[in-house]
Amino acid sequence: MDGKIRVLIADDQRLFLESLSTFLHNYADDIDVVGKARDGAEACSMASALRPDIILMDVHMPVMDGVEATGKILAALPATKILILSTYDEDENVRKALGFGAAGYLLKDISPTELIASIRALKGGAMQISPHVVGKLMRSIVDESPSRPDRGEGDIEGFETLTRREREVFSLIATGCDNAQISDSLHLAEHTVRNHVSMIYSKLGVQDRFQIIQMANRIRYHE
Repeated sequence: MDGKIRVLIADDQRLFLESLSTFLHNYADDIDVVGKARDGAEACSMASALRPDIILMDVHMPVMDGVEATGKILAALPATKILILSTYDEDENVRKALGFGAAGYLLKDISPTELIASIRALKGGAMQISPHVVGKLMRSIVDESPSRPDRGEGDIEGFETLTRREREVFSLIATGCDNAQISDSLHLAEHTVRNHVSMIYSKLGVQDRFQIIQMANRIRYHE
């Protein structure tokens, strides 16, 4: 093993696919592009065969879209980290991808050097979410009231007991923010954020951030 981060890229736009692969090869000595898929089904097959550390996954692809492929891959290979790269910040795709366990969602207007930094951070365990996506999801989740009859309030036991500030923290956790990022976004001291997080965990009966991501997805789709 050479210690490199093994990356699979899945994108149906050949120019983007080849350009990204070439850039990573030329400017990131610690990243090895082990495969390039042109659709979601091919990404699933190649992920099974190659077992990459990270998959850079486009959303809109033929045969099988990137969100569905993310769900299938992570069901079979839970240790693989999938970073969604999309031109769009569509709420539905963001929520579904995070609900399936995607480790990040970035817009394609990110600079190549920022993408390299995100891949390295992802390998280290830090989720990567575009600030624009974080802001949009935070507003949408906070504005959705689960106490309304058509929201299925019984589906998320304890959610109605969260204060508005706790719901803001909840929504940022759901989009992958760590405590420092939540502190910056909400202009709160980190110890205050930690207190809010502890209270949220207690009220909802959860033990980790991935359970919160699943809950946020259920609030949206009432599964």
